[in-house]
Amino acid sequence: MEIKSIFGREDKIVIGMVHCLPLPGSKNYGGDVEKIVSQAVQDAKTLEKAGCSGLIVENMGDSPFGIQLDEPQIATLAIAADHVKRAVSIPVGVDAAMNDYRTNFAIAKAVGAKFVRIPVFVDTVEFYGGIIKPVAREAIAYRSALNCEDVAILADIHVKHTHMLLSEVTVEDSARNAQDCGADAVIVTGRYIGTETPLDIIKRARKVINLPLFVASGVKPENIQEQLNIANGAIIGSSLKEGGVLTNPISAELCKKVFDALND
Repeated sequence: MEIKSIFGREDKIVIGMVHCLPLPGSKNYGGDVEKIVSQAVQDAKTLEKAGCSGLIVENMGDSPFGIQLDEPQIATLAIAADHVKRAVSIPVGVDAAMNDYRTNFAIAKAVGAKFVRIPVFVDTVEFYGGIIKPVAREAIAYRSALNCEDVAILADIHVKHTHMLLSEVTVEDSARNAQDCGADAVIVTGRYIGTETPLDIIKRARKVINLPLFVASGVKPENIQEQLNIANGAIIGSSLKEGGVLTNPISAELCKKVFDALND
């Protein structure tokens, strides 16, 4: 799937994160599904109005994460994604964190999402919930089984909040593997949410792949131009929220600062 055919451009692509409030079954669930959906829709509209090329709907409030979602999370994430899809005219993607590719594709198929984010596609990593094994083969097969080959895969490498189980596997190794295994775009991040992705990591991945490359942590007005001179796009979430607090709504003012810096 050509990324240009989804976003209508090859570079300076900005994908805004719609971070859902904690879903049912999660530790911090607030008991109000309607509030989850309404904030997701409002954030989506704010991001579209600001100039985002696309959106990702994610269950970011569900910490501590499992590798797969449970049924109440799946149902509510699907509802939120559907409402977001109906509320905006830009492409919508899904990220069922931590690494639930089946839920990603199932929701994408049901709501007409154009892409999914798979955090652990070709690496083997450790996080507080255990070891996550790569799912490239299974994800490609499941996408085919659902007859949704038109849903693009944006695949992280050396993803934030995890540690590589094999430290000798380099960024270059993972980037090449993601490309060879069928990713439609590659994502690089910093160590944790909100932390700047090192420029060296972006450059190293860029050198070894022909796929579109996205930067997905710590993108802000001060660095967006420099990073997108190398990468094709950015995935932005926490820097668009007051104080970087994930449960806060998207700030139109912070969006404007990012886009003003990008277009300066």
